[in-house]
Amino acid sequence: MAPQPTGSRKRRASSEPAFVGADREERLLPKKQKVPETRRSLVHYLKEREVGARERAVLSGFEGELSSHAVRSLPELLKEKPVVLGTLNKVFASQWLNARQVVCGTKCNTLFVVDVHSGHMTRLPLMQDRVPELHQAQQNCGIHAIELNPSKTLLATGGENPNSLAIYQLPTLDPVCLGDQEGHRDWIFAIAWISDTVLVTGSRDGTVALWRLDPDIFNDCVAWRNAMGFPVYSHICPMDMEAIPRTSTNPRNRKVRALAFNSRNEELGSISLDGYFHLWKPRSFLSRLLSIRLPYFRENVCLTYCDELSLYAVGSQAHVSFVDPRQAHHNIRPLCSREGGTGVRSLSFYQHIITVGTGHGSLLFYDVRAQKFLEEREKDVPNSSPGTARKKLKLTCGRGWLKHDGPWVNYYGGVDEFPNALYTHCYNWQEMKLFVAGGPLPSVLHGNYAGLWS
Repeated sequence: MAPQPTGSRKRRASSEPAFVGADREERLLPKKQKVPETRRSLVHYLKEREVGARERAVLSGFEGELSSHAVRSLPELLKEKPVVLGTLNKVFASQWLNARQVVCGTKCNTLFVVDVHSGHMTRLPLMQDRVPELHQAQQNCGIHAIELNPSKTLLATGGENPNSLAIYQLPTLDPVCLGDQEGHRDWIFAIAWISDTVLVTGSRDGTVALWRLDPDIFNDCVAWRNAMGFPVYSHICPMDMEAIPRTSTNPRNRKVRALAFNSRNEELGSISLDGYFHLWKPRSFLSRLLSIRLPYFRENVCLTYCDELSLYAVGSQAHVSFVDPRQAHHNIRPLCSREGGTGVRSLSFYQHIITVGTGHGSLLFYDVRAQKFLEEREKDVPNSSPGTARKKLKLTCGRGWLKHDGPWVNYYGGVDEFPNALYTHCYNWQEMKLFVAGGPLPSVLHGNYAGLWS
């Protein structure tokens, strides 16, 4: 039985988007176009740059090959440097602010900036709802999403009430506005910027919300101070809200876990815990284009989009599935993380390489074009002979910090080492650095992990 759309903020006359069943999940990549033959000599490459040749297609092809090689080679060169976070509990979200600072959000509802070189941490004050008693947020839910707008001038995350959307100005991190009016009734799990002033949030309450920021708000926000000298911020409401349609398979679990925006087609992908991928057109309102039943529907918690391949990647309990909404079939088989069923906890694309953060404390790297994991170099594998199958390249993260409390003793017998789920990772490609963070996977355990790989 096909899911039926439920109540939304606005009613519009439109044809109902079609749902695609699991039997039609396979897609085909677009046919590979023939590219001009490139001269592989570095001498030719430098000469053409020197004389300002107009054959940019040839140059871009050669530069693309060099860039692709660098992307494939980087993971095996990375070395870990632990980042100490004290007694914070589980890092759920992170983003680079500049070459040395990363902003993070935790399960204990802490928003902070860490200097990955010095280790210095600065906690940021969270914005409070205008009427806090209207929405009593549950404890131990935290900040699940942090996103920067395209121009890197605004940062979006959760407020003191995790149901509310908080906007800060960059680089000062002054508060701009708080979306606590007529918005979500449960935690915000995901945020995606559509433009510099438009963004979408996805919530545990089974809704997606479209927000538009008035430029006058953040142009003047620095000057707004109360009598005590504290910043004063605006309180805003969403332009539109839509509910995830109910399904016959899991009608009560429509929690929106992740969003990913395709800027080329101006379309937004979302995944919900009922095992569906939804495609939206965010204009002045949210229009749902289609919904697709995912082949693996347990713990679908992360989503990313690849511009180069026009593919969405979905992380689930033990697999990464690929979705191309424009193709009837595709030939990219799902990849299995094979990490003890602890799940895929974070995903990111760069060109055709997808980085997978698992619930077992490891990073894996998958080449979508070759449809295989990156492998260790032969010289890194002891006693290997030519032609021997090489091992999958895996970066194993350090121990982090684990609180030795009652639940740790009672539920897990005081096990000293516990693998950390890698809930978030983000690249700084200009500096060739990777920030990774998370904490113990069981909800009753309190701890954290953070590391800089460079």
